[in-house]
Amino acid sequence: MRILLVEDEPSAARMLAKGLREHAYAVDIAPDGERATYQTSINDYDLIILDVLLPIKDGFQTCREIRASGSAVPIIMLTARDAVDDRVTGLDTGADDYLTKPFDFRELLARARALLRRKETILSETIKIADLEIDTRAQRARRDGRLIQLTTKEYALLEYLARHVDAVVSRADIAEHVWDETFDTFSNLIEVYVQRLRRKIDDEFALKLIRTRRGEGYVLTAEEESSNV
Repeated sequence: MRILLVEDEPSAARMLAKGLREHAYAVDIAPDGERATYQTSINDYDLIILDVLLPIKDGFQTCREIRASGSAVPIIMLTARDAVDDRVTGLDTGADDYLTKPFDFRELLARARALLRRKETILSETIKIADLEIDTRAQRARRDGRLIQLTTKEYALLEYLARHVDAVVSRADIAEHVWDETFDTFSNLIEVYVQRLRRKIDDEFALKLIRTRRGEGYVLTAEEESSNV
């Protein structure tokens, strides 16, 4: 899942981005409202974490412009202001949630997970495909009851495929949602990670869950394989 973090204070942005990346999110950072609206117009984000006190455009104006563009991306507003009027203004401009600083990072993660579940219409925190079980809260995967040791990025790729179970996702889709803006589109990094996942998820099992659709992309499915896989 790819997040846009809009925060003008460099140390706070670095700290939040580091924490989010450690929990398998790809993170882009925008230092002001103008940059945030531009990045939203060219990238497909799964979530925006938006500070209210920003240079050039504040968070309220930024949120209004994002919504006016037609975007329904979930938005969490962050602010040091705890007045009721400010919270109401934030929600009225189109934010989905509002978190007052200082906050516990665990609460931010919980609110982010809740909004992402709502967006994906996945009510359960556990995704099951055949004998593969993914606990999205703990960020762990098991197959046939056995824990699979995954790196943060391997888990992020697996969860993205699982949230689109039975659907083909292109290389561009994966780059857009699992990696951030520093991703080199000419690298073979996605192919490398898919092969790593295959070794960990499929190698010991007769039923192969991760399939390649030539010329299209990849699909995580328990359906019977056809001749074009």
